[in-house]
Amino acid sequence: MIIGCVKEIKDDEYRVGISPESAKTYIEHGHEVLIEKDAGLGSGFSDQMYKDYGASVVNNASVVWQQADLMIKVKEPIKSEYKDLKEGAMLFTYLHLAADKELTQALLDKKVTSIAYETVQYPGQGLPLLKPMSVIAGRLATQQGAKYLERTFGGKGVLLSGVDGSHPAEVMIVGAGNVARNAIYMAYGMGAHITVIGNNVEQLQSIAQDYPERLQVLMATPENIEQTAIKADLLILSALVVGASAPVLITRDILKKMEPGTVMVDVSVDQGGCAETTRPTTHHDPIYIEEGVVHYCVANMPGAVPRSASLALNYATLPFALEIANKGIMRSVKENEAIYNGVNTYGGHLVYEPIASSHNMKFTQLSDII
Repeated sequence: MIIGCVKEIKDDEYRVGISPESAKTYIEHGHEVLIEKDAGLGSGFSDQMYKDYGASVVNNASVVWQQADLMIKVKEPIKSEYKDLKEGAMLFTYLHLAADKELTQALLDKKVTSIAYETVQYPGQGLPLLKPMSVIAGRLATQQGAKYLERTFGGKGVLLSGVDGSHPAEVMIVGAGNVARNAIYMAYGMGAHITVIGNNVEQLQSIAQDYPERLQVLMATPENIEQTAIKADLLILSALVVGASAPVLITRDILKKMEPGTVMVDVSVDQGGCAETTRPTTHHDPIYIEEGVVHYCVANMPGAVPRSASLALNYATLPFALEIANKGIMRSVKENEAIYNGVNTYGGHLVYEPIASSHNMKFTQLSDII
């Protein structure tokens, strides 16, 4: 199989879908790897590193798109790449289609088999390809939130840890999954007082046991969300509905009751965001202020640390991508339920129900057409 990887062209995105070591593994299994020139530079991987492992470096991205049977990326194709989508090819990347009807339609029109990292899942288990980026995003959320609390950026001028004579910052974290746990890890280490709000009792109890001091957990009721948000210095929003739009939990009315200079980091922005006022931003222009609240809504947070993020992502995605390359998509979905769950579009059909519901589009059961 011909496996391709192009340079990410989304704003401030420096991660790469295939590392040199991953390229080597694909080639050792008998596949051909095409890498667009300079695709790995943002992550510290030179073209020569790919060549040393036997990959072919191609000057033109369109050539890679048109020749590859399986395209491995990091982020979803942006509008300028739609023309390069190869009819009948496979695309393996983060897609977040519930927040992007236009891309969904483009994939259907080109009959692309799209496998989304964020919906690959074994029944009753976690999301193995979302986890590594969730770990990074959670840790960065606290780090960035602490920075933008500085008065220079419009924040309250509050130090997360506090200091003699002042209280630690109040940090509100919505969600109890991987993003939340890693945001907690950082905020706790920095000395903040933390309130975690979620709807999974077992997860909340586990967090409370891990952090017996300076942390409380609450169920995600409208009253708890509003009362906690009003008192918070920093909000980190990470509520997740697999494959669907994020729930809107912070309304504009709540924002109006919050102190000016409060910082809100919405990690769920890729799926539409958990706040009514959320809109995607970039690393180059990461914040905006609405209702006096500083919004940090960068849609590719791990892109700020591309070397670490690319290596972590490749470590997680390689076994699944290699299985798809070795077996083909039909055999892979029949033998691996996680890959089956990862398929969002197939042969012009929308086969992931939450996305169909989000866009009011026709849903087809994958098992009925393979």
